[in-house]
This record gives sequence, structure tokens and C-alpha cells, in this order.
Amino acid sequence: MQAPRKTELPPAVPDKRYFTIGEVGQLCGVKPHVLRYWEQEFEQLNPVKRRGNRRYYQRQDVLLVRQLCELLYERGYTIAGARQWLQGEQAQSDDQKYRQLLRQMIGELEDILDDLKKG
Repeated sequence: MQAPRKTELPPAVPDKRYFTIGEVGQLCGVKPHVLRYWEQEFEQLNPVKRRGNRRYYQRQDVLLVRQLCELLYERGYTIAGARQWLQGEQAQSDDQKYRQLLRQMIGELEDILDDLKKG
């Protein structure tokens, strides 16, 4: 019987605001040139650029890179397939955010209406 594959968990993302391209590469197990290529292919991956075109990734960028690694390397998606998957996820996420915002606004308007009826 074959032993189960031991999957190594990636290192925890440190609690800091910005990460260099080298740090992101180490955290996600990819080389910097791959990250630069992915920036061209995935519009969601858009690090802040400062002096001398130095890239600074934020925490959500690191999480996105990890998601891309899973899609491309573990699930076997193509670049186009991963792009399409991310756009679908983004649309679902946006839809959920808008629904939550609308529920919150309706609740606030109902509170205002109750206050007006009392006054």
C-alpha cells in the first residue's frame, strides 16, 4: 500500500502591509519572473509600484498568488482557464458584497422610517 502524499503547507503570511517580489516568491514558491509574467496575464494581480519600478505586494496579492499556484500547479488549469475562473469568482464575490450592502442599507432606512414614525 502506498503512503499518502504529504503536502507541505505554505508558510504563514506575516502580518505586514507590503511585501517585496522576493518575499512573495518565497512565501508562494514561485520565482520573481513568474510573478512579473502573471501581472501581465491576470489583471487582479496589480502590485503597487514605487521608485525605480520596485513592486510592493499587499496581503491580498500574496493570497491571490497562492490561489493562482493552486489553480495552475495543483489543479492543472491553463492561464486562460485560471483567468476565467478568477473572473467568475470575482463576479460572485462582488454580487455577494452588493447584496450585503443592500441589506445593510435597507436595515438603516427601516430604522430611519421607524424614528420618523415615532417623532
